[in-house]
Amino acid sequence: MPEPHAFHTTRWSRVLLAGGPQEADDAQAALASLCRDYWYPLYAFARRRGMEGPDAEDATQGFFLHLLEGGALRRAKEERGRFRSFLLGSMQHYLNNLHRHDRALKRGGGNTPLSLDAMAAEERYRLEPGDPITPEAHFDRNWALALIERVFRRVEEDYEEAGRRDLFEALRPFLAGDSTRPGYDEIARRLGMSTAAVGTAVFRMRRRYGERLREEIAGTVASPAEVEEEIAQLMRAVG
Repeated sequence: MPEPHAFHTTRWSRVLLAGGPQEADDAQAALASLCRDYWYPLYAFARRRGMEGPDAEDATQGFFLHLLEGGALRRAKEERGRFRSFLLGSMQHYLNNLHRHDRALKRGGGNTPLSLDAMAAEERYRLEPGDPITPEAHFDRNWALALIERVFRRVEEDYEEAGRRDLFEALRPFLAGDSTRPGYDEIARRLGMSTAAVGTAVFRMRRRYGERLREEIAGTVASPAEVEEEIAQLMRAVG
């Protein structure tokens, strides 16, 4: 878990703490980085509200342009909430007033603030279950899934950098919750390890995953005290 003294180096904390011009520039970059990682839940939210794919893409691009060029930093500092809640509330307000805004590409003169893979997003959206939950609950679920995917990639990168790609691939099913995962004995034979060593490796991977999860969530909330509560809410969203 991130140490309290290091918490304010996270991306969302930099947005909330922005003061002078240099800090504002850094906060704007941090905000853009967060949006880049978590744009799909917004796209799916617009689709869930009844927009067609191209319109949802335009709305998402237009929202980011509005967010990154408007007074978002000031509003974020005033609200001092979680990035997830801030982003959803801002998107709701933007969509409710969409008739006041031009489309993203038109307003940006062909320059968009973030590059969205609209084709992949639409394919992913069509695979989502058509359960009768609210667009807001749908957003929270997609947010949680996007965060989990990002954490999974960070753990994968950790093992890659340590030269343990083979170990990560063998133990991946234990992070993904795969019910068909192999037993410790089979993995031990495959990697030339003892069964006890495999058990230890699984424990360490899960611990690393937990650390990365808390680090990622710390980057989207306003204080360390909110990390565990946010984890609980996101787990309920995907449960």
